[in-house]
Amino acid sequence: MPEDLTQLVTSIAVRARAASLELAVSPTAARNAALADLAGRIERSRGEIDAANGRDLAAARANGLTPAQVDRLTLTPERIAHLAESLRQVAALPDPLGEVLEEATRPNGLRLRKVRVPIGVIGVIFEARPNVTVDCAALCLKSGNASILRGGREIFETNTALASLISQSLGAAGLPRDSVQLVPTTDRAALDILLRLDSHIHCIIPRGGEGLIRFVAENSTIPVIKHYTGVCFVYVDRAADPAMAESIVVNSKVQRPGVCNAAEQILVHADVAGALLPRIGAALAAKGVRLLCDDRAGAILKGAGVASEKASPADFTREFLDLVVAVRVVGALDEAIATINRDGSAHSDAIVTADRPAADRFMAGVDSSAVFWNASTRFNDGFEFGFGAEIGISTDRLHARGPMGLRELCSYKWLVTGTGQIRG
Repeated sequence: MPEDLTQLVTSIAVRARAASLELAVSPTAARNAALADLAGRIERSRGEIDAANGRDLAAARANGLTPAQVDRLTLTPERIAHLAESLRQVAALPDPLGEVLEEATRPNGLRLRKVRVPIGVIGVIFEARPNVTVDCAALCLKSGNASILRGGREIFETNTALASLISQSLGAAGLPRDSVQLVPTTDRAALDILLRLDSHIHCIIPRGGEGLIRFVAENSTIPVIKHYTGVCFVYVDRAADPAMAESIVVNSKVQRPGVCNAAEQILVHADVAGALLPRIGAALAAKGVRLLCDDRAGAILKGAGVASEKASPADFTREFLDLVVAVRVVGALDEAIATINRDGSAHSDAIVTADRPAADRFMAGVDSSAVFWNASTRFNDGFEFGFGAEIGISTDRLHARGPMGLRELCSYKWLVTGTGQIRG
């Protein structure tokens, strides 16, 4: 590795570790003040943010990114307002630090308390969406963690503008500016260096495409919290309300197709496929969605005059991140559950049904980080869950699963109080 790049990245990590020790004992009021200040700065800096984002979007279009990919990069006025609101929501949440998780007094008089503490230094490796810069900085800061942010080249200008505002807010609140640092280069070699600094960084969270996440997981000497893909399903049961099924399927797929909790796969029970598939297919097609179908679904749609294409086997396990969806007909609830557990990615899956026992069996049987009954998969989101924001959606089984908010960014330690006890 180039010596100057190694020194740069190592220096960032060393300073982040020093800042994390200060943050761990910082007053709640100071961390909240930094978040509130940042919300105001973002609102007042719309012109600066728009200009930086505009440069990124122009480059993205020149490089041939798809409309869905460009959408992931875009900060609209509504999304900027959402960033500010999420910061205020995080500031208003209870401070997780110091919360007593367990306590007991041993027969020898020792008092044990298990309390929440920060993880320490968290590295966030991400692509595309600029809201990640603010969301991750906010959640790490509120939970007492220092963060190192490494975004993709396609959003570098926007990230740099946002990181500058974050630094200003930290200084205004009297907190170390090194609490949140953006790696100031998109050189891939910087990532290679970062992933091996396990003496300074305690956790890595990658957010992006499967290629990035697998690269991070395979090359990091630091523990990684991850989800590889968002192959999310909506299953329309035989007891589904037709209007509700149409609404949920369309929202899950279309509301924002380029994100990880958007539906990529639709399953419809055979008993209602003839009646519901044409309705759902026509509603999706009207929104510009390509329908990739198995033989049964394709025949039903063809008979109803709804255009579709024959799916390849690979389409039934694919994350499209675009206005494309795969559609299949299944013969039973248990077949739907087995299909989702086999072909999905354990991310976000939904059932539409008026049959409570069927819903209960589906919710118990589908092995995903979030399972929905009569609701869009798009709700698997930290903001929607009331966390203010999220640092990512984990499909791991250890430590954290689903949207990761403040509590998921904490570890714990034991505090033991004695009166002079010694062990015999």
